Formats: sequence, structure tokens, C-alpha cells
Amino acid sequence: MALDRERVLREAAALLSRRATASMDEIARTAGISRATLHRHFAGRDALIRALEQHGIARFGQAMDAARLDEGDAPDALRRLIEESGPVAAVLAFLFTENQLFEGGEINAGWSELDARITALFRRGQEEGHFRIDLSPAWLTEALYGLLGAGAWAVHEGRVARNDLNHSIAELLLGGVRRSMEK
Repeated sequence: MALDRERVLREAAALLSRRATASMDEIARTAGISRATLHRHFAGRDALIRALEQHGIARFGQAMDAARLDEGDAPDALRRLIEESGPVAAVLAFLFTENQLFEGGEINAGWSELDARITALFRRGQEEGHFRIDLSPAWLTEALYGLLGAGAWAVHEGRVARNDLNHSIAELLLGGVRRSMEK
């Protein structure tokens, strides 16, 4: 029977997004394969993390495509991006910390492409007059990543309802924490 690599990566991502220190044995058990099979396909934890990073980059790119970032006004595009990112947010949260372990090469190019697309959305929103101009598009991109990751973890821990998450992220990012005095 051939190994369903995509399924193994999904299972590993789900486990590692809940327990970042899970062992290769635990990952294999979660994926329903032996440790030896896991090691035949991923020579160790570093190889698995690199494969997960490629997987996460591809899935987040697909979420961006589905969000149609160039359509409509920037706040609506951002809301769509937050909505489409939900299924991959926990994996991204894990990868945001793990990608610090690797330098250069293809993976960083993938992240750079994703960053550029989001940064362009924030820049467009600033040019349209929708987004603050006192914060750089690069910082707004980092804030989005942070909120997606923190939100995924808060849902996992039961501190935030999944149905409230997208609204909460979008409104915090778009409106900040300052209370509006308008009635």
C-alpha cells in the first residue's frame, strides 16, 4: 500500500499544531503508520518540518487565491483572507516558530512570496484610504500572522469560540483596540 503523503502531513500538522514537541513516534501513531515508515519518507524531524513548511506554504497560498485578494476593496479582501485562512491557521502558527530553525533556500522564497502578497493587500488598503498609514504594510502583515496563530491556539484551548474567531481577528486588525466614541 502506497503512503498517502498528504494525509501524513495533514495528521502531523494537526498534532504538531496542538503539541509542538510531539515525538516522531507520536506523529507516526497519529498518522496510523509505523515509525520506520515515517522515517523512510522523512529522514528525521527536520525533514518532516521542511515538508510541513512546504505543505503549509502551499495551503496558505491556496487560501490567498480563494480569497481573491485583488477583488473589491481591501477590507473585504482581508476579511475573505481571514476566512479562507482558518483551516491552515494552526499549521501556520506552528510553522511561524519552527521556520526560524532553517535559513535560506526555497522555503524562505515561499514565505517571501506569501508575505509580498499580503503586504501588497495592506499597501493597497492604505492607498485606498481604508488602512492606517502610520503602520507599515510589513508590520500589518506580521500582525495578521500573529492574530491568525493566536486565534487558532485560543480556539484549540477553548478560550474563543470558533464561530467568533474570524470576526474577532478582522475587527481587531481593522479597528485596533481603541474604543470608538461614536454612537
